[in-house]
Amino acid sequence: MRLLLDTHVWLWWIASPERLGPGTMKLLQSGEPDVFFSAASGWEIAIKYALGKMTLPDTPDRFIPPRLERDALKPLNILLRHTLIAGALPPHHQDPIDRLLIAQAQVENLALVTADPAMKLYDGLHLQWATE
Repeated sequence: MRLLLDTHVWLWWIASPERLGPGTMKLLQSGEPDVFFSAASGWEIAIKYALGKMTLPDTPDRFIPPRLERDALKPLNILLRHTLIAGALPPHHQDPIDRLLIAQAQVENLALVTADPAMKLYDGLHLQWATE
C-alpha cells in the first residue's frame, strides 16, 4: 500500500498526533508503506502561513523539508496530468488543493489518508480514514 497524506493529516502527525487513529499511526510509523507528501500540501501550508492563518515554529521553507526527511516521506510533484484530472473531477469538493490531492491519489494509485468527509464522495478514490 502506498499513501498520500492530506495536508491536515501531516499537520496532525507533526503537532497533534493524538488526533490520528491507532491504525493510521501504526501505518505511518511502520516504515512499510511508501508515504507521499504532495507539493500541493507544501503550497497550501505556505499560503496559509503567509496569510497569517497558520503558525509554525519556522518559515515553511525551513520547517517542512527537514520533517519530510526525518519521517522518510517521499515528495510528490504536481504534474500536468494531475491538474487536468483535478479540473475534470465532479464538484463534490470546492477546495482546489484538495481536488489536486484527489487527482494525484487517483493517477498515482495512492490511498489518500484524510479525515475530510467530502473525500468519500469520489468514486474510485482509495481512502485510509485518518481517525481509524
